[in-house]
Amino acid sequence: MSRMDKYKKIHDESQKEEKKPLGFRREVTKDHPVESNRSDHQETFNEEPKNSSYTPEEEFYYEDHYQEPKKKRLSIKFPTVKNPFKRKQKYPTDSYDQQPKKKKRKSWRRIVVILLVAILGYSVVAFGVGNFAATHDSSMPKMDTQEFNGATSENGKKNILLLGSDTRDNISGRSDSMMVLQLGGWGKPKLVSFMRDMYVDIPGVGQNKLNAAYAYGGADLVRQTLKQNFGIDCRYYAMVDFQTFEKGVDALFPRGVSIDAEKDMSSYIDAPISKGPQRMDGHTLLNYARFRMDEEGDFGRVRRQQQVMQSVFGQVANPLVLLRGPYAAGKIWGYLSTDMSNTFVLGNLFNFAKAVGGIDRLTLPVDGSWSYIDTSNAGSALAVDTAVNAQKAQEFLGK
Repeated sequence: MSRMDKYKKIHDESQKEEKKPLGFRREVTKDHPVESNRSDHQETFNEEPKNSSYTPEEEFYYEDHYQEPKKKRLSIKFPTVKNPFKRKQKYPTDSYDQQPKKKKRKSWRRIVVILLVAILGYSVVAFGVGNFAATHDSSMPKMDTQEFNGATSENGKKNILLLGSDTRDNISGRSDSMMVLQLGGWGKPKLVSFMRDMYVDIPGVGQNKLNAAYAYGGADLVRQTLKQNFGIDCRYYAMVDFQTFEKGVDALFPRGVSIDAEKDMSSYIDAPISKGPQRMDGHTLLNYARFRMDEEGDFGRVRRQQQVMQSVFGQVANPLVLLRGPYAAGKIWGYLSTDMSNTFVLGNLFNFAKAVGGIDRLTLPVDGSWSYIDTSNAGSALAVDTAVNAQKAQEFLGK
């Protein structure tokens, strides 16, 4: 049998085979709606088409490739019930990569908090130990707390009157130095120094030198005098004598305070001081701050007092000094005559610490507002324009 005869025979046999009816999907119209009965729906799809115009080959093709449309499954949603015993997920699954960072950040935060608590605890304990040691030191003269009726500032800033005197002569005399330290605010602490020879009006006394106010009425009369003449009121005061100053410096700086001496000094001091950078112990630093036997007189002495304050506060940032700081501060506080409580001091450690970054300074009287005069009751003094100096002081303190 030839190849052509073989193909012809296969074709003839295929023509004789009975074809299965091809199902066509009816078009759904308003006249022929689809019924919901499943059996009728299947019969509709398998129904044999009438008067089909397809050729046998096309019918054969569509019969092999036609697929009955799949019916959409019904999905039933059940209400979810929370498992009370299931552990809550700490981090969402989509942010898994960020979990280590959050844990690391939290651990660092915990370490910082622990360190701050430890430092605060150490400071409180060391301050208390130093304060206890000072109050029970029989070698130092005790100064009683004076009456002081300072007013609280409305802007939240705190003015502290700082007074220095010499109690070694057992004389309740005039104050050797007078300053106002202002704490609070966002800027640096501010320090105003007053020339003790200014001839001013002392309430209840009359015209006299400024430093005479302490001899007549103590720290509170000095406060009243500053308020009346310069418009500066103080909430607290601190009175320090020279022995306390020396002990405090030696406790904070066993190796001495680094300072650049302005000039050679030898008159009326027990240890000569050479010009230039050097380290001074408490006693030498006190002599340097009090020296006035030169052409500048009291003006040079006030400037050197401010220089000493700046140097002491600037060197407190040394780590070794910081470790000794709370104990030394407590010891100094025990020697002082002040109305500031320990709670106030500890609560304002941050304000005191800002002095490490520097102190803004002002000296009264300002240039061009004073002149020398001879008085009958106080000798040589400084006549000052109180209105000009009061305005400068108000502008400096930011009132």
